[in-house]
Amino acid sequence: MKIPETAKLVHKGIVFDVYQWEQELFDGTKTTFEGLKRPNTVQVIPLLGDKIVLAKEQQPLTRERYTFLGGRQEPGEEPLETAKRELLEEAGLSSDNWEMISAYEPSGKIEWTVCIYAARDCQKISEQKLDAGEKIELEEVTWDDFVDKVSSRNFWEKMCSNDVFRMKYEGGLEEYKQKIYGK
Repeated sequence: MKIPETAKLVHKGIVFDVYQWEQELFDGTKTTFEGLKRPNTVQVIPLLGDKIVLAKEQQPLTRERYTFLGGRQEPGEEPLETAKRELLEEAGLSSDNWEMISAYEPSGKIEWTVCIYAARDCQKISEQKLDAGEKIELEEVTWDDFVDKVSSRNFWEKMCSNDVFRMKYEGGLEEYKQKIYGK
C-alpha cells in the first residue's frame, strides 16, 4: 500500500503512524480512508557452512517462536546496512556475501516493506548484543529442518512461511534453496 501524498498524519506513534484521506468510491461518493505507515524491516537467513541459522526468539507479550534474525530499518539506513547491523547485533555474525532473496509488503493497509537477505559464508566475530526486550537463542539447522521449521505454525514470518509451505507442496523449493545457498 502506498499512502497518498494528500493524506493527513493524524497520529505519530513510536512504530506506527496513522494517516487519513478522503477517497472517492466507485459510485462517486466520498469517504475517509485510513492507513498505517511504519519503518521497513529486514530479515536475514545466515549460512554457517551448509547450516542455516534460525532464531528461537521471545519478546515481552509474545510466546517463544522461530524466526529469522532482523529488525527495523533506521532513518537514512539502506536495507542491506540494516541487515548487516541486525546480524551482528543478534548473532555476532558478519558476512561479505549478501543477496536479497525477496521483498514483500505484508499488509494491504500498512505502507511497509520487508526485505529478506541471504548472508553466506558467515563468520562469528562478536557476542550477541541484544535489546533489553529480546531473548534470542541461535539454532543451526540443516536445509530439511529449515523447511520444516519455516513452514510450521510456530514460525513468525508468515509471508515467507506461506511461500515455503506452498513450494514444499507445489514445487519451487529446490530453486529457493539454490537462491539461498547461491548455487
